[in-house]
Amino acid sequence: MTAATSRTADCIIEAGTVLCGLAPDGSMAMRHDVGIRVDGGMIAQIGPMPAVAYGNDHLPRFGSRDMIAMPGLVNSHHHFGITPLMQGVPFAPLELWLPQFRAMRHIDVRLDTLYSAIEMLESGTTMVQHINSGFAGAPDGWMATADATLKAYTEIGMRAGFSFMIRDRNILTYDDDANVLAALPEAVRAWIAPKLNAAAVPIVELMAFYRALSERWLAAQPDHVRINLAPANLHWCTDECLQTIFETARTSDAQVHMHLLETERQSGFAHNKFGHSAVQHLKALECLSPNVTLGHGNWMSRADLDIVADCGCTICHNASSGLRLGSGIAPVNEMRRRGIPVALGIDQSNIADDRDMTLEMKLVWALHRETGLWNDRPDAGAVLQMATEHGAKSVGFGGFTGRLEPGLQADIVLMDRRKIGRPHLNMRTSPADAVLHRGGRHAVHQVFIGGCLVVDNGKVTTIDREAVLLEIADILKGPETQTETQAWNAIGALLPHLEAHHRKFTPTTAQRAYRYNSMADNQDCE
Repeated sequence: MTAATSRTADCIIEAGTVLCGLAPDGSMAMRHDVGIRVDGGMIAQIGPMPAVAYGNDHLPRFGSRDMIAMPGLVNSHHHFGITPLMQGVPFAPLELWLPQFRAMRHIDVRLDTLYSAIEMLESGTTMVQHINSGFAGAPDGWMATADATLKAYTEIGMRAGFSFMIRDRNILTYDDDANVLAALPEAVRAWIAPKLNAAAVPIVELMAFYRALSERWLAAQPDHVRINLAPANLHWCTDECLQTIFETARTSDAQVHMHLLETERQSGFAHNKFGHSAVQHLKALECLSPNVTLGHGNWMSRADLDIVADCGCTICHNASSGLRLGSGIAPVNEMRRRGIPVALGIDQSNIADDRDMTLEMKLVWALHRETGLWNDRPDAGAVLQMATEHGAKSVGFGGFTGRLEPGLQADIVLMDRRKIGRPHLNMRTSPADAVLHRGGRHAVHQVFIGGCLVVDNGKVTTIDREAVLLEIADILKGPETQTETQAWNAIGALLPHLEAHHRKFTPTTAQRAYRYNSMADNQDCE
């Protein structure tokens, strides 16, 4: 499995400011007017340029004093490339949005992966947690899909955690699929039932595949790939399924990334079925530990957060997703008060329907500016830590990268201070604030992963990006096939029945309009 990322680079990178990472006191640790010497892909030295350059005239040099160097960003929750909106799927609540994915046009896995990887890299994201939507059919097909995905990431130069969503019940709604199918018209049932049957894979077979995939990739790409586990959500997994997955994670020292409490409906499912919250149920099953990341967490109560903090879990905050689908706003400030590590994910796509983590960071900062003079809000440094160090830990690269300091991998983004400050930025403005609020894709000059240059002058250099985009365009603009038309028609017939099913659910919070401000019952995150 040779790929671009198997190479390491020795070089010197100069920067006017280096954002090293958050210090123990919560401030951003910084170095000014320094060079970074990279040896074998690792940061060997950060210091004054004369000292770093001494005896190293043979090394290639990058950067200048006009650059701000920062750790590579991490998208800790990602699924696939071409967005649903690009494929004709309108926004809707999650429960009515996901079924429409079945009508989307198939895109070659390599091309689809490269598309979002281009968007990520060119906005400074060097690592991703790729959560495949789930496997169906024969294991040979699973391996082909996983291989194509991981080869695409290694080809373009990104680090990646790969996992696949695992479900063994309630695929269509929050009720047994047999009950839902029985209520459907014959034509719709005949279309959807075979697809559900194909995805009904015994959990033991999925765990065997997980082990085979780990053996196949971890030895070949130990610095660039992690193979993780992804139980889909509590309503999609039986207790037996969850316990098998988490036992596999314990014996293989794997990270687990589990969607949880994304929507109010998911919260209601747990309380109705178990008599307590989803978090309480996972704790009772002994499924919460420091290797676990819980994706979303929009509907966690204060008691839930106490449990999560006590168990040492990470939470992946997907701000754009929660807003675009009307799923909710995660109580990030309450998480931070308890010391819960918060990572950031773009999920399917961000507020601009792309994978620009610099834009997601701006949204996260603004979204959690709760009213009040003295509230403890995440500052620029805290948001940067979510998008770097905490993300690296969630994907499985904690202590390996995520900060800029000697002994860690040289995953470095250079932003041009002149483009950030144009026409001028006052010297009193902190570099961290400048990067968060004024930085972005337009200012990303170069990106290095393990010391290898993967973005230059704002464009990916490791693949023919234009050829990839043209090939995708040719696929997407082709005429709709008869099979695709049938799929859209079937989805159109299915949705009214799903809507009728979900209307039976009575929210526990009386359909409030907004969560914050004047409504008294919004002051708690219960």
